[in-house]
Formats: sequence, C-alpha cells, structure tokens
Amino acid sequence: MQNVILVRGARQLLTLRGPSGPRRGADLRNLGIIQDGAVLVAGGEIREVGPSRRIENLALARDAEEIDASGCVVMPGFVDCHTYLAAGPARLMDYEMRLAGASCSEIQQAGGGPVALARSIQELSFRALEAFALRAAEDAVRHGSTSLEVRSGFGLSEAGEMKTLRVQAALQKRGVPVISTFLCARAAPGFEDRVDEYLDWIRLHLLPLVKRRKLAAFAAIRCGGDGFSAEQAQGYLSAARQMGFGLRVEANPAFGSAAINLAAELNASSVDNVTDPSEQDLARLAQSSVIATLLPGAEFHLGTRRYAPARRWIDQGVAVALASGYHPLTCPSLNMQMIMALACAGMNMTPAEAISASTINAAHALRLASRIGSLESGKSADLLILSVSDYREIPYRFGVNLVDLAMIKGEIVVRRSEVRWPAN
Repeated sequence: MQNVILVRGARQLLTLRGPSGPRRGADLRNLGIIQDGAVLVAGGEIREVGPSRRIENLALARDAEEIDASGCVVMPGFVDCHTYLAAGPARLMDYEMRLAGASCSEIQQAGGGPVALARSIQELSFRALEAFALRAAEDAVRHGSTSLEVRSGFGLSEAGEMKTLRVQAALQKRGVPVISTFLCARAAPGFEDRVDEYLDWIRLHLLPLVKRRKLAAFAAIRCGGDGFSAEQAQGYLSAARQMGFGLRVEANPAFGSAAINLAAELNASSVDNVTDPSEQDLARLAQSSVIATLLPGAEFHLGTRRYAPARRWIDQGVAVALASGYHPLTCPSLNMQMIMALACAGMNMTPAEAISASTINAAHALRLASRIGSLESGKSADLLILSVSDYREIPYRFGVNLVDLAMIKGEIVVRRSEVRWPAN
C-alpha cells in the first residue's frame, strides 16, 4: 500500500510553478505562492498542490498521514548543482595561512593547495573517503538540499579520480540524491608541459572508462587559468558529447568570455564560476539555454568579495542558478540558506530570485527540471518545511538553519528535534 502524506496549512506554499524553461528576468521573482497551502504526496511523488481546504477534501487525503505546517513556509528542496563532496578532510593549514596573508604559491610550497589535496585523496582509503563524503551529504540535507551534483577533478590520477567517482556511486547506492560529474580540472603533476598529451589520455582512456562503468552523467572541464585553453576544452567536451555525457563548463574567473562562448557553442547545461562577463558575454548567455551558476560561498570564504553582479545579469535576461560550490579549499559550507543570504547581500539578488536560482534553475542546470525543483503534480516529493512565516526571512536570518522537516521522494529524512530546557 502506498504511503500517503498530507502537508497542510502552510502559511506560504512556494510551488515555483511557471514556464517550462529556465526562469529569467521577472519570472525569477514568481514563486507561485499559495497562502494556506497543502501538498498531497503518494508513492514518493506529488499528487496534488493547492489550497488546504481543497486538498484536504480529496478522497486520497482522507486516510493520509498529516503534517501540520501552520505558520511555516513550505518550498521545494534546494538543488545544490555544484559540489565536491568526495574531497576528504578540512584543509586547515591552507585556511590559516590564507588568513595570515599567504599567497597560493606560498601555501603550495608549504605543502598545501590542490596538489596536496590530490595526494590526500590518493592516500585515503575508499572507506575513509566515503565516510567524509557521507558526512558532508548529511550536512547538506540537514540544511535543506534534497539533490546534489557531485564532481571529481582533484584526484589528478586515474586511481584518484576513479576512487572519487566510485565514492560518488556508493553514495547513490545508499540513497543519497547525487548526480555525478567527471571534471577535468587541471593537468596532473608531471604533465604541466605536456597538457595536450594529458588530455589525449583523458579523451582516449579515462572518459571511455568512466562511461563504460556508468560513473558520471556529466563531463566538465575547467577553462582558463590553471585549467585548460578554450581550444583544449573544446576538444575534450566534443569527445565527451560523442560518448553521451551531458556537458558543463567551469570557468576560471579571469577567463569568463572563453568559457561562456564554449558553453553556448556546445549547448552545455551550465557555465559555472563566471564573475565578470562583458556585455557581449551577457547577451550571448541570455540568448542561449546555458545556466550561469554562481558560487558566492567561495568569494566569501576566500575573502575576495568579488561577487558576480547578478543584478545586471538577471536584468539582461540571463538564467542564473546558485550553488554552494562546496570544496575543502574554497568553500567548506553546504548551507544553501547561507548561500542565498550571500547572493542577496553581495550580489543584489532579491530573496525570491535567490530561491528560484537555488531550486528550479539549479534543476535546469542538471537537466532535471522535469522531476525536481518545484512542487507540481507528478514531480518527486522533495520538499522542506521551514520555521519561518515569510520566505524573505530565509536570507534575512543568515547563518541559521531554518529547516524543520526535509522530505526526499516522499520520505521524511530530517525532522528537527525539540529543545528541552532543564528544570529549575
């Protein structure tokens, strides 16, 4: 017998119903709010959404398990579309050195940075790396993320990359809602002067191996800086597309134009980490189906405060998404509520725009908007009950976990426990 749940009485039910494509411009502010709303869930899917009085009177609702959301906001779970869950422990030496003003090269000379991270991944056992990843996933879900993109890229060897991807597959088998990406982030040590040779090895050996073992849905590449040139990235992505991977492009912030042009040309699902595009770049993005994924958490943690001018992007019709960018080196937080606060305070996004960017547009960045990202009949029952009466409180109360309940595929996975004060 199917499990039927009725979530009723929400002061604000944010359905995110709207156009079938990514939200742009004014549509980003349309949350499809229903006052005193209800959601009827059966078999892991949403069956009905609407005013509580109507939904309560449906035949399917009569024997449902009721969850009272009175006074609360009910909304879709966050879709965190850019994370590195399987990246090992905190990089505390790097953090402390950076706070003291050390440069990236100084941190690397002291035994930190990306190469040290790769060494850590290679040295950790599979079980230890899985434990770190699982702990991070649990932290994400506690803070309201009900879908997570997870990427490799820092193993920097076949063994390191395959271990990372196998950990991501192990999370999926445990029921963690992850979508896996194989990222080609930088040339491995020893290949700095033989980058084309390294990419040939990736294209001819590692990508086909990943595809055969079904370890990733997407292939991504970092364009510019310590990554790869636009020409090199195009060769990699073209090969990945022929193999059936979805495509994503990650930009070095100083090389945004090349990344944007490449993503638009190859119809990638997203271009991530662009911070300062030209007017021409914005026009190209606005005319494409590419989602621009913004990562304000990294700018905050690294202390650069060079936030992307999202207000200008949105006003010019670019479809933007928000993600944590979780990574031990650059953003050790999986709290999408805090990411919303940074987007509002640092990027001049409105609370409604930040919600749309963290849910339905992030789902479009993963090509999964037909299943997740909004509360609509037929979609997966991934939803949150938040202990606020107005959605604008989410970014307003920055740094606070407001999740009272989280549901994934109709299963309650997080429920806030009561605080019990000691007796006098």
